[in-house]
Amino acid sequence: MAFNYSAGALVKARGREWVVLPESKPDLLVLRPLGGSDDDIAAVLPFEPVEEARFAPPEPSDLGDQRAAGLLRTALRVGFRSGAGPFRSLAGIAVEPRAYQLVPLLMALRQKTVRMLISDDVGIGKTIEAGLIAKELLAQGEATGLAVLCSPALAEQWQQELRTKFGIDAELVLSSTVTRLERGLDLGQSLFDKYPHVIISTDFIKSPRHRDDFVRHCPDLVIVDEAHTCVAADDTSSSAQNQLRYELLRRVSEDETRHLLLVTATPHSGKESAFRNLLGLVRPELARVSLESEAGRKQLAQHFVARKRADVRQYLTTEDGLEDDSLAERTAFPSDRYFKDEKYKLSPEYRALLDDAIAYASERVEEAGTQGKREARIAWWSAIALLRSLVSSPRAAAQTLRTRSAAAIAASAEEADKLGAPLNSDAADSDAMEGMDVAPGAETTETEDDDSPLGRLAVRAKALEGPAQDLKLKALIKHLKALLADGHNPIVFCRYIPTAEYLADHLENDKESGKRGPLGARTVVKAVTGTLSPQQRIERIEKLAEEAGEDAAARRVLIATDCLSEGVNLQHHFDAVVHYDLAWNPTRHDQREGRVDRYGQRKDQVRVITVYGDDNGIDGKVLEVLIKKHRQIKKDLGISVSVPDETSTGVTDAIVEWLLLRGREGQQDTLFGSDAFADVAAKVENDWNSAAEREKASRSRFAQRSVRPQEVAREVASIREALGGTGEIDTFVRQSLAALGAVLREAGENFTAQVGGTPIGLQDALAPTVGADVIEKDRPIPFRADPAVARGEAALVRTDPVVGALASHVLNAALDTRVDGARPARRCGVVTTDAVTTMTTLLLVRYRFHLTLPSRNGERQLVAEDARLLAFEGSTRKAEWLSQERARALLDAKAAISTDRQYSENTMSRLITGLSAVQDHVDTYGKELAAELDASHRRVRQASGEIVRGLSVTAQEHADVLGAYVYLPLTPAAPGTATGASA
Repeated sequence: MAFNYSAGALVKARGREWVVLPESKPDLLVLRPLGGSDDDIAAVLPFEPVEEARFAPPEPSDLGDQRAAGLLRTALRVGFRSGAGPFRSLAGIAVEPRAYQLVPLLMALRQKTVRMLISDDVGIGKTIEAGLIAKELLAQGEATGLAVLCSPALAEQWQQELRTKFGIDAELVLSSTVTRLERGLDLGQSLFDKYPHVIISTDFIKSPRHRDDFVRHCPDLVIVDEAHTCVAADDTSSSAQNQLRYELLRRVSEDETRHLLLVTATPHSGKESAFRNLLGLVRPELARVSLESEAGRKQLAQHFVARKRADVRQYLTTEDGLEDDSLAERTAFPSDRYFKDEKYKLSPEYRALLDDAIAYASERVEEAGTQGKREARIAWWSAIALLRSLVSSPRAAAQTLRTRSAAAIAASAEEADKLGAPLNSDAADSDAMEGMDVAPGAETTETEDDDSPLGRLAVRAKALEGPAQDLKLKALIKHLKALLADGHNPIVFCRYIPTAEYLADHLENDKESGKRGPLGARTVVKAVTGTLSPQQRIERIEKLAEEAGEDAAARRVLIATDCLSEGVNLQHHFDAVVHYDLAWNPTRHDQREGRVDRYGQRKDQVRVITVYGDDNGIDGKVLEVLIKKHRQIKKDLGISVSVPDETSTGVTDAIVEWLLLRGREGQQDTLFGSDAFADVAAKVENDWNSAAEREKASRSRFAQRSVRPQEVAREVASIREALGGTGEIDTFVRQSLAALGAVLREAGENFTAQVGGTPIGLQDALAPTVGADVIEKDRPIPFRADPAVARGEAALVRTDPVVGALASHVLNAALDTRVDGARPARRCGVVTTDAVTTMTTLLLVRYRFHLTLPSRNGERQLVAEDARLLAFEGSTRKAEWLSQERARALLDAKAAISTDRQYSENTMSRLITGLSAVQDHVDTYGKELAAELDASHRRVRQASGEIVRGLSVTAQEHADVLGAYVYLPLTPAAPGTATGASA
């Protein structure tokens, strides 16, 4: 026996209704449950009984009130996981993209092979934009596999983002996982053949040992995070690491059929050749295009998007050329950062220690200078390590004084620089941050003890721990108390692991002894450093948030090294930053602040406090010459501009050299007014201003003009028509929960809901998303209008799992009249209202569409769904059909009086009996809708005929009438009683 059902047909098997999917064959039916998701797909063989099914009409006695139609419609649309529009992925992802985030997606869908450089500012959502493109290409069949190249510190975050937001399960390929993964391979099988979706450490895969295998078996879609670290300039200043990364990407990009997304907030770091090489990875011709010409900029605009916050804070308004602000979208970035620089002075004992350490280091440097270049460089890096640790904390100083310098084993001056620079500089690359928060060593000999000069200094440093002698720590406590009193939850950034642990020891409450820390019993303090794995860091932060969250009045303080200064999103738990240690690269400060100053931050203002030593000889000038200048440029341009590395190094080298040489040759305290430093300061000013001007010109030249706001607005309107918007979801959640017995409490624009009184089936469905303990203890679930929510909260968007579970419960209860308990949505209703002047009928219709989508890998056959409202005046035999706008308006009609129940049932019986008379119009509208969807697909993919050749959208016959609602005019003859039509 063979099956003879077309794709999209409705059949009944195993006691339920199913939709036939295109993968079906004569001897095998592939089915998705009606209203179910792809996770519920099943296969049926010919020996199982299958029959054609027709969706049953509503039962006239199953009456609901005036809200029933709207709740049913929203519940239905939330359940869609395969919309019929041109964006195949948007119905099935767990994030609602901002309108501006659709611009890169629209750009990508106009390219046969997607090649893009996404360079939006920090905090705008580049990961979401790249994830949208990846999910869409995979959903359409344009890509079959995905590789994300990133820092190992960010790999688990990428894995979590792809899995939770986009439903993409990717395997981690790191130095710590590759052995386990390779054990499961078949003979001769590549790791990248076995696992179609992978997240790979760039530095692991760039080595010649692994690179060749990856290039040979590379997936057809590659995302490169922090792409600016993977290009090399044409001069000799590029690091060997950059050269290796660049060589890897160059080979990956040589395959012209491979989709490639480069993601970075800093595409143009001041070196034109590096920027050109980055563009060359996107398209070879872009490396040579004239960026001064209109034609060149137009060509680049097809592949390059770079926007700052001011460009997208208000989007799709009349200022963007739209006729009205109906689709306007405001993105809740913090309005600004409030900077305050707080100074401290060294205690007499600390001052004496610093002076003696400087004198010792100066002698070492002078002596080493007579022994050779290698010895001089070793001594130089040891001196810098000593100075930086001393101004960080006494514990960091003590450890540095007892640790041998990494440069001490160098065989040459060049090797000494290679070993010493990473631990003593503040490179802004995320790869360079990993493992660089250890305290550097200052020892240059094999053994030193407490009787040695450095040993005696270490003993003195250890004795200075605590706020009595360490006035920097005392100042921090004061500033933290002020932040906590104002309702802030700060992150304190340190340079070294010993400093972070030292602060935590002095700030934490000791639960075992009962000793209270200086910040109070209700302040929870945790430290996160490079001693923890990336996953352990996230777990500790979540534990901190959880502990503080148990007490509504509690505050949280996170002590962190720069292992958290890049890539980690902390805006949900923290809203202030304290720079306890000044970075010698101001970009690092911007990266630290960017962890909380980003989309989803609920504080309108992010506070930034910079603690600096007024008399240690280092902090004051680093703050003045580098950090304040960096702030001013960002304020002027609206974006961060990196200081050229050699410029930053020149400043700090000049300061260190002065500290080591002062006291001799009459220098004393005259460095900052000397001609030598004036020359350095002038070079900083000139170089940085030049970089800022280049960046400003770059942003102006490369402003995104390939996709106009009007085009985005049209697609946003189409998406909302099919899938609904935030306002609709808000109304649905509030009304449904209230009808199901939940307790709602308002909290400004947001609200909370306790669901202990709701049906057990709903509680069971919510438990996996909000936590079983929340359900068991009936804790309030926070619902927020902002889609950027923290763990344990729910967003008022259709893709939130809590909203999805609620919609599924409401829909199933509406379709099954046997369900006990409250049923907020019903399939029919009769409403007497002053919103109509003649009898009007509203139908909720579910359409199924058969889509043929061309792709590079062959045509894909898909079945999609859509729900529409159709309305007519008069009887079914003489129906006068209304516009879509008037049909939607009926959802807001309020009952003026109650309608007699028996009259309502009779009215519904007559309507349902006569529905066959309007079936032709219902089906004709489905064909019109299919034509509109076909045009929409073609419009989005308008770049070339190859992308749309073979594309078609056809409507399945016999659309399902899920709901039927009659609106009666309020007249003296209207049959009203106290019984009403409500359930």
